[in-house]
Amino acid sequence: MLQRPAAALSPTPELLAGRARRAWLLFAAVALAIVAAALYGAGLYGRSTEVEALAAQGRTDANLKVALLRAVLENPRALPLLLSADQQVRDALTEHSAASIDVLNRKLEGLVSGTKASVLYVTGTDGLAIASSNWREPVSFVGSDYSFRAYFSGAMQAGTAEYFALGNVSKRPGLYISRRVDGASAPLGVVVVKMEFDQLEADWHEANRPAYVSDEHGVVLITSVPSWRFMTTAPLAAPVLAGIRASQQFAEAPLVPLPITKPQALSADVALVHAITPGGSDAEYLRLSTAVPSTPWRLDYLVPAEAPIASAQREMRLLVLGVLVPLLALAAYLLWRRQSAQMRIAAEQAARAELERRVVERTRDLSLARDRLQAEIADHRSTEARLQVMQQELVQANRLATLGQVAAGVAHEINQPVATIRAYADNARVFLERRQTAPAEENLGAIAALTERIGSITEELKAFARKGRTAAEPVELRGVIEGAVVLLRSRFAGRLEALAITLPPPALNVMGSRLRLEQVLINLFQNALEALEGRDDARVEVSAAETADGVALIVSDNGPGIPPAILKSLFTPFNTSKERGLGLGLVISKDIVADYGGRIEVASSESGTRFTIHLSKADPT
Repeated sequence: MLQRPAAALSPTPELLAGRARRAWLLFAAVALAIVAAALYGAGLYGRSTEVEALAAQGRTDANLKVALLRAVLENPRALPLLLSADQQVRDALTEHSAASIDVLNRKLEGLVSGTKASVLYVTGTDGLAIASSNWREPVSFVGSDYSFRAYFSGAMQAGTAEYFALGNVSKRPGLYISRRVDGASAPLGVVVVKMEFDQLEADWHEANRPAYVSDEHGVVLITSVPSWRFMTTAPLAAPVLAGIRASQQFAEAPLVPLPITKPQALSADVALVHAITPGGSDAEYLRLSTAVPSTPWRLDYLVPAEAPIASAQREMRLLVLGVLVPLLALAAYLLWRRQSAQMRIAAEQAARAELERRVVERTRDLSLARDRLQAEIADHRSTEARLQVMQQELVQANRLATLGQVAAGVAHEINQPVATIRAYADNARVFLERRQTAPAEENLGAIAALTERIGSITEELKAFARKGRTAAEPVELRGVIEGAVVLLRSRFAGRLEALAITLPPPALNVMGSRLRLEQVLINLFQNALEALEGRDDARVEVSAAETADGVALIVSDNGPGIPPAILKSLFTPFNTSKERGLGLGLVISKDIVADYGGRIEVASSESGTRFTIHLSKADPT
């Protein structure tokens, strides 16, 4: 009995084709799920990293804006203190004569042009302004009653006050800094300095990057977006709103909330918000908040986040696709290769089974033919014995020849499939044993090429203050030095004897701005005097000399010198050895000198420090 060939038990090509379709559907579903999850995760990661980068840059920008605001605030704050002790102010408050008031008006008019203040004025104890730096102007403060203002009542009660409000006469917003003028037995009046921040707001202005300062109630005081002034960061409580209206602090300003919505806090000082800027549409911003030292104010800085975040997410998703697509393509190729091998083996097994079936059928046919021949021979046995013997021999020879031919044909037809089956079996064993073969080398080559491509994409990911300036003009260097000393006199009372100044001739002029150059000298003098604090032999030498390319102004001291670690990055922002210092003074000084084509050199040792300021000499007129 013939047995069914073992090859017939193997999967048929039709069955394998059905399995392949199901495998490809499953592969597509898994690939789509992987791609969707990877793109979603890449979007979250791109958003997170971009928000962190924007927050870091935003904090730096916000801190610089706060530093600029503090620099603007510091100098005018000293004016009320100086003027409250001025004899001409006291004479005008005690004599009330036209002559003394006229002298004071002219004095205030001259002082305001040399400071960052917008108006200087003096009131009596009744709140009436008796003298003002704008006494010549149509909106002169002289004669106006300011007794209702909090800065007047606060100064009369506490001695000093600061108050931001909309001007009652000028209708311009500003910060009012006031100080009481005390007489021998009673107050004589109040000195008031008004500061306006138009220039600061202009310096803050950046395209689509609003910045604003709000007070303790959340009312916007200073802003780079003029239409946001006197809006609020949150709705005001009824008692607070009533108090502001009663004091006329902001006149009839509507005090409505800013067009900022949907805050999403990320940390104590960072939040994602939606804002509508003038002329723009609702967009997503990163809001950085920081306190303004020495004031109850806060500065908020909005950095556009929508486009950078979308760009970061797009780049991260493209990167993920750049990695996933080749990997999925490789997986698809390996799946196709495996299915192709299975289909090929199945086809070969089917061909072998068909060959075996045909051999069996041929053998059966030959057996039947043999039986017929034997029957015919039996029928002719009765003829004659010799003929029968010969016939039997011929039949036997014919049968043997036929069997030989059949066997040779069968061997020829079976040889090639058997060799092929053996080759595939050997190949399968080699693949299972992970030996090096030509197909394996091709795969390794493809994998190596893919690895180089992935490496190149990874290498590409590794690949991450315009300041306005005051126009230069001829400035008398002698006056700059004297002005800096005057401004330091109150802070370093009794210690200015350490300054040994060799004043340059009056005719020696340099190119720059007197105020900004005074700021540089004040910073250098202050640093030197602080370094010499407590020393009996303290000495700060100041001199100037003409050089081949301009003027050299030298400030040297006999202090302990600058530590080498600090000296290496002396002009780097926030690099300081002082416990309360910001590390911005020398940075600002260097920038000021550079604005006028100059430079600052420093040399320091254990015996002292020497700063040399090189400035351009003004052409004689």
